[in-house]
Amino acid sequence: MESASRMDYTRFMTDVTKNRKATLLRDLFNLQQQGRDDWIYVIAGLPNESFFPLKEGQFTMADGTKIILDKNTMKECLQYGPSGGYPPLVKQLEAMVKKHHNPPRWSERKLMTINGIQDGLAATVTMMMNERDFVLLAKPTYSTYLSLIQPYSPRILAIETDENGLIPGSLKGALSRWNPKEMSKAHKDVPKFLYMNPTGNNPTGTVLSADRRREIYDICCQYNLIIIEDDPYYFEQYTSEAYPPTFLELDTECRVIRLDSFSKTIGGGLRIGYAIGPKSLIEKLIFYQQVTTQHVSSLSQITLHQILNVWGEDGYEQHVEKVKEFYWKKRDDVVACAEKHLSELCEWNVPGGGLFMWIKVKNIPDVWDMLMKRAAAKKVVLVPGNGSMPDSSSPCPYVRVAFSHTPTEKIEEAFRRFAELIREEMSINKSTKG
Repeated sequence: MESASRMDYTRFMTDVTKNRKATLLRDLFNLQQQGRDDWIYVIAGLPNESFFPLKEGQFTMADGTKIILDKNTMKECLQYGPSGGYPPLVKQLEAMVKKHHNPPRWSERKLMTINGIQDGLAATVTMMMNERDFVLLAKPTYSTYLSLIQPYSPRILAIETDENGLIPGSLKGALSRWNPKEMSKAHKDVPKFLYMNPTGNNPTGTVLSADRRREIYDICCQYNLIIIEDDPYYFEQYTSEAYPPTFLELDTECRVIRLDSFSKTIGGGLRIGYAIGPKSLIEKLIFYQQVTTQHVSSLSQITLHQILNVWGEDGYEQHVEKVKEFYWKKRDDVVACAEKHLSELCEWNVPGGGLFMWIKVKNIPDVWDMLMKRAAAKKVVLVPGNGSMPDSSSPCPYVRVAFSHTPTEKIEEAFRRFAELIREEMSINKSTKG
């Protein structure tokens, strides 16, 4: 295993990323952000605050608490900010990361805010992927990630999964064509990273066990891989026991980029997440953000900062516990609905976390036509599992059900209609074969 102090992070960067530098204006703007009273700044094309149409603002929280954005705060909300994130919020997020994940080698890491995890995924792909690169990911996997990497014509190495998540032996098998020592230093024609959605997996709802996480981490160390830990459902784990350690918590070699978000706990429309990882890689992501979005919305960042201020660490944990309890009950309800209407027609594993249930239709090898062409007659919309498969053109008997938002009585009715659809499809298939 390669120690962090000797890791060559350029192995994981595209040539474009290696050449990416901080912009001159943003570097100078960072000086202005320090707010030294005796300095004069004539560098940034900042809009003049006197023309901002919003002067003050107020939000009312669910418990009636008021969040007041006074005149000075509103100016910050409407003005440009640092690319790495609103400094007071970044400090809060660093404290949360230390408390929940306690990553080793803290001084070698950096945290930045991102426009939700999807933005972070796009930025990491831009940073690391060349056309026709090898990509390691689970089968099935998050469908939008497959759409994200598809333009690169990737050579996908699909890792098998079961009811407990990604199988370490399958990962080792996929890497067996390479010699770990030779691969460790190679920059081309070898995988550079493993994309993981280990907790409340989208689409399967699995939660990877602690033992598997350690085994997978060791394999990634052996083959010198970066782990992209996409983990928005960390707080939606349906257990009263201690959560398994995150890959960031296990990361003794500084090879994990963790992407987390407030979309599932506070609000997706805020578009705030964070990335934390090795300084060398996060700095490249910041340079990329400097020339794209420049930074996450100042209004969103400051609003989140104020919410977390009101709650404090204990208050936020109490909030996410309520969120978990709500979705846990929803999970139980959707399983009960499936048992009532689908038990003879389908099979599934009870989701250990997240917002999705992964259902296999027993006697229909491919659900695509059934769901995309004939389900409209039943006025029900479900997601065919084909889109979560590395080869979406192959037959797939799986269906993804999202249970977070739809009322339970409507989910039950959807399953009743789905059962009718399956029976009709089976009849069609039988008559066709006959």
